[in-house]
Amino acid sequence: MTEAGRSPGPNSHTGRFIRPAGERDRGVLMFFVFDIETVPDQELLSRLLFPGEQDVPDEESLLARAAEELGRGDSGFLPPMFHRIVSWAGLWIENGGTPRKQVSWSGESEKEGLLHLFDELRTYKDFGLIHHNGRGFDLPLITYRALRHSLQMPVRLNTHDIRYRFSRHNIDLMDEFSNYGASNYPKLKHLGALIGVPFKQTAEGGDVLNMYRRGELNRVEHYCIEDVIATYIIWLHMRYTSGEIDSEIFTNLNERAVNKLKEIQKEAP
Repeated sequence: MTEAGRSPGPNSHTGRFIRPAGERDRGVLMFFVFDIETVPDQELLSRLLFPGEQDVPDEESLLARAAEELGRGDSGFLPPMFHRIVSWAGLWIENGGTPRKQVSWSGESEKEGLLHLFDELRTYKDFGLIHHNGRGFDLPLITYRALRHSLQMPVRLNTHDIRYRFSRHNIDLMDEFSNYGASNYPKLKHLGALIGVPFKQTAEGGDVLNMYRRGELNRVEHYCIEDVIATYIIWLHMRYTSGEIDSEIFTNLNERAVNKLKEIQKEAP
């Protein structure tokens, strides 16, 4: 059973950080640090780009046309609507930074993955979110994919605390470091280099589709977990730099998080 008293799905995984002896709770508000991995929704792309046609081009040709007609800028990266979720990972932490529970999922059934994610988010009535580019990709993605499967999202995701652009309960690290777009948006890997902690050692975002094609969903999930811990580490550093976490607590939490990250990177499938 999970700490919330529920059994996770068949392809889900939970884990715990060790809590230091004597550490006290630092508030009731919980934050969910999360990341999502996707592949193009080829069925949707086929219906949109080749309506009514029986003979759809091969995958490479389909994705090339999608990138040309629907993609963003020179990269051709598809907007959130056209992606399908194959893995997600999250870490529940207290508002003071103490980790409480790690959970993740990967699989072929996107609907199952969304249901498990929504069930997890209903663990707490009020919670905050921490992510890297979640406002630009992950959160719109969740809405589109819930719409695709006729699913109802947790009410919390549509409240003012989450939807408000400058909410302190919905923290996008890209917004925080760019001053909400006034400066350049930083990549997570570059933030890791800045603080001297290597991120994305198990894979890069561009590797996900090829891993999926090879049936390596376990590797996709492992990479997703690595990104969540990396996001958590950057959030810790940001809170410390801004004076919101004192030195002793920061040193303790950061050391544990970096050790956890190294463990994940070492155990990559």
